[in-house]
Formats: sequence, C-alpha cells, structure tokens
Amino acid sequence: MANECRPCPCEIGDRLDYGGRGQEVQVEHIKAYVCKPSPSTDRAVIVIHDIFGWQLPNTRYIADMLTTNGYIAICPDFFVGQEAWKPSNDWASFNDWLKTRNASETDKEVDVVLKYLRDQCGAKKVGVIGFCWGGAAVQHLMLKNPHLKTGVSLYGVISRFADKSDLLHPTFFIFGEKDDIIPLDQVTLLEQKLKQNCKVDYEVKIYPGQTHGFVHRKREDINPQDKPYIEEGRKDMINWLNKYL
Repeated sequence: MANECRPCPCEIGDRLDYGGRGQEVQVEHIKAYVCKPSPSTDRAVIVIHDIFGWQLPNTRYIADMLTTNGYIAICPDFFVGQEAWKPSNDWASFNDWLKTRNASETDKEVDVVLKYLRDQCGAKKVGVIGFCWGGAAVQHLMLKNPHLKTGVSLYGVISRFADKSDLLHPTFFIFGEKDDIIPLDQVTLLEQKLKQNCKVDYEVKIYPGQTHGFVHRKREDINPQDKPYIEEGRKDMINWLNKYL
C-alpha cells in the first residue's frame, strides 16, 4: 500500500486484489492479457499499462471493465520481458530504468497487436487507452498510427510530447487537479497547442481534487470522497470509446 500522505509517483492507493476474467496469450514476441465479451464484437481496445507493468491487477480490472462494456480488451507487455517497476525499487534509479522503456517506441508492438486483433479476434475498429507511461504512449500513437480510431490518455506525462499536438484521431485527455507529476500549467499549455494545431475532435478534462493515478490506482473504500470522480473518469472513458468506436 502506498502512503497517502507521502505518495510515490504512480503509486497512489492500494493495488486491487483481483485475478482477472481473461487469459494470458503469446502474440508473436509479446505476452498479453486478453479478455473477450460475449457475444462477439468487432470493436477492440488496446490497454497500455503504467510503469508497474501488464500484470498489475488494477490495469487488468480496467481491461475487464472494457469487456463488460462490449469490447475485446488486450493489455500487452509493452516492456517486452523487461522488469516492471517495483514499489520497493530506489526512486533515485528511476530515470536510468526509464531510458530502456521509451513510451514513444511502442510502434512495433502495437503493429503486432493490431494484426492479432484483426486476424485472431475479428476486430475492425480499434482504440487505445493508457495510464501514466501508457498515457504518454497513447499521445504518441494518436500523433502517428493511422490504424487506430481513437485514444484515451489517462494522466499521460505531457512533457514527453510537449511540442506535438497535431493529432490524427479523436483523443480524450484525463488529468487530476492535484497531480504532482503533471502540473496544471502543463495541462493549460497542452490545451493551447491543441486549440492551435489539432484538426480532430479532442477533450481535456481535469478532475477536481484528484491525484496521479486516480482512475485505476485508488480504492474507493480508502478515499470515499474520491469515488464520484473515479466513477466519472471511468464513465467518461467508456463514453468516449463508445462515441468513436
């Protein structure tokens, strides 16, 4: 459990005690968690994990939530076998750890996953969501990948793509008002650049009082005052995907 009074980046709240409804599969060189709805569908969402990796129960919970809303959900290991960050790691070594895990170098894995979704799952319309590290990857993909229909970036680290805002696809940005990692002035600057340069639909939304990771990292029973915003963030994410997929 993280200390709510002195939170670490990306580590606000408990990890869920959650096993998942899907299964782990091998997709060429990538391991992935996949969950499929019944009945079948041609809509799919790629879920990009945060620094804690593809096996984090909280992320799998969100993937399963997407499936209950009618989507094939797949959460690949975008670290491709490299170790995910552990809460016990020394934060002084974080920048060195991050150098070998670049959120803007996910293109090869996304292409592999897209092929799998098309050929093995019958997906025709694919969107992407991502958290923190994964949120930055979403922004990168929305700037570059022509095969994705839409994206939701949840507290993606803006500074990694601060000078790029000409999105190819409709994108929804979720931020917390009290996020120590993503200051509000960065969010304001992002909005300004999107307004100037973006020709597709987008939305930037700031959730009052929320800290980094609130949509998938916090437990409502620990922070009951945050429950409405957690639920709102998840509902907004689903509504955006429903609109564009």
